[in-house]
Amino acid sequence: MKTGILWDDLFLKHDTGPAHPESKDRLLSIRRGLDSYPHLKDLKRLGLRAATEAELRLVHPAGHIRAIQRTSAKPFSYLDPDTAVCDASYEVAVHAVGGVLQMIESLMSGEIDNGFAFVRPPGHHAEPERAMGFCLFSNVALGAAYALKRFGLERVLVVDFDVHHGNGTQETFYHRRDVLFISTHQFPLFPGTGAFPETGSSSGKGFTLNFPLPAGTGDSTYDQIFDKIILPVAKAYRPQLMLVSAGFDAYMEDPLAGMRVTPAGFSSMARQLKFLADTVCQGRMVLVLEGGYHLEGLQESVLRVLDQLGGHPGPVPAPGRSDLFEAVLARARTHFGDQWKF
Repeated sequence: MKTGILWDDLFLKHDTGPAHPESKDRLLSIRRGLDSYPHLKDLKRLGLRAATEAELRLVHPAGHIRAIQRTSAKPFSYLDPDTAVCDASYEVAVHAVGGVLQMIESLMSGEIDNGFAFVRPPGHHAEPERAMGFCLFSNVALGAAYALKRFGLERVLVVDFDVHHGNGTQETFYHRRDVLFISTHQFPLFPGTGAFPETGSSSGKGFTLNFPLPAGTGDSTYDQIFDKIILPVAKAYRPQLMLVSAGFDAYMEDPLAGMRVTPAGFSSMARQLKFLADTVCQGRMVLVLEGGYHLEGLQESVLRVLDQLGGHPGPVPAPGRSDLFEAVLARARTHFGDQWKF
């Protein structure tokens, strides 16, 4: 496998202030892990480019782009109580988007088989007209919109396993069926969206699937949701490209949430997603970093995911039984079982 990675010092310039959880330390922790990663030589490091305004406007109107651009005139400010920016944040954010688009281009050209973009700021909370939840531009949504337009694709799958619901990605495609959006997340939790009944509207009805999970959910429940529901649905959808909002804040010691996922659990999710990509879309899958605020847990989990992407998986422990899964399965069948068979 040719696995691409994207990591750049530019992303360290997005300064969120002291004690903010979405800090440059997250990427520095990943870099320390990569420096000692035994399969580093097998990873292809990709270059970085800025997204153009025309590319940003695939999701965001000009007014939103101008609002983020104006932050360049201030040394430090807040867009909302959670979302801090500095004078470099706009430049960093347009390169975060551009990095995702560059990785998709490399994937579609055959330069890489799959990839992981280690970008910041994250993106899945950014709505078309609003920055929020640490996010300025909707990185993965822009990647999906770009792939549909640039490569003439008809079906893109977005899977979001961040512990927080990807409200921005959902809003972007809620009325469309050319993107199937699937999210697993703790609920209730910020941003408060992502309940089971949120399944899309108009022609997009049934193409948004949410799995709101209670605090304390661990590896076995996630494993069965992916194996018994997400994979059968995704196989039926037949995506031509898979994008993954890869947040690691469901990690068992993350300070911003209450889930119980271990690095082995993230490895299992990555294994199943890679199997899916290999089965339905020639392996075409790009992961994009979202959350994850326990530095050691983030580092270990990312490296375990890279093992799966690059074909060095190692043993994955068999998941235990999950009583919670039966309740999730029943709710899923109630809300979207008529459209998708699982």
